[in-house]
Amino acid sequence: MRLRSVRHYPGFLAMTVLCLVILYAPLVVVTVYSFNDSTSITSWGGFSLRWYGDVFYGPEAPRFRAAAWNSLTIAFLAATISTAIATAAALAMLRAGKFRGKSLTFALINMPLMVPEIVIAVATLIFFTMVGLTPGYLTILIAHVTFCIPFAYLPMAARLQGIDGSFEQAARDLYASRAQSFFLVLLPLMAPGVVSGYLLAFIISLDDFIITNFVKGAGMETLPTAIFGSVKQGIKPNIMAISTLMLGVSVLFVTLSYLINRKGRVSP
Repeated sequence: MRLRSVRHYPGFLAMTVLCLVILYAPLVVVTVYSFNDSTSITSWGGFSLRWYGDVFYGPEAPRFRAAAWNSLTIAFLAATISTAIATAAALAMLRAGKFRGKSLTFALINMPLMVPEIVIAVATLIFFTMVGLTPGYLTILIAHVTFCIPFAYLPMAARLQGIDGSFEQAARDLYASRAQSFFLVLLPLMAPGVVSGYLLAFIISLDDFIITNFVKGAGMETLPTAIFGSVKQGIKPNIMAISTLMLGVSVLFVTLSYLINRKGRVSP
């Protein structure tokens, strides 16, 4: 029997439009009103870039700059470390053959994706308290590395599954060492998955609020926690400008991740 196109199902278009509106209307409103000249967040006063200037040169600019620096450096380090760990995990899971506890290891790697974030936040805070780590930059970095690993692992493992083991075997037959066959043959083939996983881990770390808020300690701010602290005193138009900038960075990274991953699927 010939399958009908999904567009012919009754109500499909209406449901699609409703979902898109629910998902993206708030983002559109925030983006549009970030260019509002008025100090009101609900009435339009004309197009202006004044709130973007306020973000960089206004009274709260030093606080936001420090928070942005912390967010970017933590995201960079967390993505780098978690990608390295995820690469080793992917190689062990997909190139090391069968070993005892393989299914359990796979479940442990992906568990942070299924456990509620608030549970991870509380557990991480309790763990740091037990081992005597003072909440601050280091505790945020460790926590981010932990929950970024599965995000880096998944696209990398998907890419590695599509690479035939004969490439490495051919390199070994030509007297390449294990290190040479990895760095000169396998890693270039894995590169789209590695980059895609790195970008996902970076953006997940950059956007995280709940876990960061639990383990950051007093006086330490990242951009999401700084925004939350400012919103508690009332929503200001400059918050919309910061949110729009973060949205732009997120869209850029997700798009790059998608394009790189798609290029990897069509290449050998």
